[in-house]
Amino acid sequence: MKRYEALAADIEASIRNGTLKTGDRLPSVRLTGESRGVSASTVFQAYYLLEARGLVRARDRSGYYVTGGGLRDAPPESTHTSRPAGGPLSLDVSGQVFDILEASMSRKVVPFGSAFPSPLLFPLARLGQFMAASAKSLDPWSTVDDLTPGSAALRRQIALRYLAEGIQSPAEEIVVTNGALEALNLCLAAVTRPGDAVIVESPTFYAALQALERRGLRAIEVPTHPGEGIDLGALEAAIAAHKPTACWLMTTFQNPLGSLMPDAKKKALVELLARHQLPLIEDDVYAELYFGERRPAPAKAFDTQGLVLHCSSFSKCLAPGYRIGWASAGRFAHQVAREKLTTTLATSVPSQLALAGYLEKGGLDKHLRKLRQTLALQQATFAQAVGHYFPAGTRATRPLGGYFLWVELPAQANALEIHRKALERGISVAPGPIFSATRAFTHCLRLNYGHPWDSLSEQAMQTLGRLAGEAS
Repeated sequence: MKRYEALAADIEASIRNGTLKTGDRLPSVRLTGESRGVSASTVFQAYYLLEARGLVRARDRSGYYVTGGGLRDAPPESTHTSRPAGGPLSLDVSGQVFDILEASMSRKVVPFGSAFPSPLLFPLARLGQFMAASAKSLDPWSTVDDLTPGSAALRRQIALRYLAEGIQSPAEEIVVTNGALEALNLCLAAVTRPGDAVIVESPTFYAALQALERRGLRAIEVPTHPGEGIDLGALEAAIAAHKPTACWLMTTFQNPLGSLMPDAKKKALVELLARHQLPLIEDDVYAELYFGERRPAPAKAFDTQGLVLHCSSFSKCLAPGYRIGWASAGRFAHQVAREKLTTTLATSVPSQLALAGYLEKGGLDKHLRKLRQTLALQQATFAQAVGHYFPAGTRATRPLGGYFLWVELPAQANALEIHRKALERGISVAPGPIFSATRAFTHCLRLNYGHPWDSLSEQAMQTLGRLAGEAS
């Protein structure tokens, strides 16, 4: 255990054995630090962790108090690696995915099935100020300068954030895109041709399957662990057996599992792919939403040959609706830029300049700290509600970041039927089959905890638990 984890474990034990009771005030950060011989930052990390578990809550100018809310146990965690059939698969998933998602796109529906966090969590008013300023002072030539790769000012700010993480990603290798999904699709186009096979996780993000289907590519699903990501042994065997052209993976807070590959495993992944000269399209849109001490390193951090095409965006962490993403495409940057030139040509200049200004002066890190704390608290609340309302035998992931829970119901449950009945009651969920080329995971649901918990959420979770129980 790290020091803050050990401290949090001691306090949690005191709460559970009744030494600390609901309403009790925790010792101040200064006193705890002195008594335990640790820094103030270590104490804060411990208190943040306890808050994320729902055991304590901060009060303005007063300190931290025991809530007891976390004493309602979350379900056991998912621990089983998936077992896909293997072999390249032709795809026919888009129709089902579109039908399910379209039915959920209403603000009147409780958004457990949404792919997006609540827009109320983001500094849209502050961003609007930068948007107004950038539009007012817009240099007419900026509409044609750096047309396809994107604003030089924004690419510089993105490159600086890479540098802060110890990653050399020159601005010349960065292509600004209309959201991460365009970045991912451009990278896919740059390294594959119709008929090729591409490695994906199992389960995997449904948009990856849709992208492969649209380009006439085949998917090779590889076993994936809900905690640590793709099985490297199975990946190497799949490479040897099926000769794929590329991999599309999420190594950090994977959608839908929330899995996080340890750094050593990411390094081993990059080395494995380098031996086979196999490009990795790394979908990394959730990395800023971590709950620990530091941002997890992407696989890109271990890339020495330019084989990792790292894709991300500001949509999930700062600016939903602005549709600004990017690809740091290594040796493939020129091909990615050419693909963009022949498809969407360019990305909105005012939006790029607004984000460049915000990154320089707007306080991104302060916003992210607050966002992470909010999501961690909401995860604890959602997990406890699943444990309370869902049937015996239910398991759920407890990711270290992002905003998704992967819920495994008893094997006989029918996720598509639960989805249909829940939607009739104004509740959306994302059923497991949309995350599989073979429509597997029929007893699984992905739940979004990125929206504030309220009485309506509580009622919806109770209803969903009842439907799950009836289906089990």
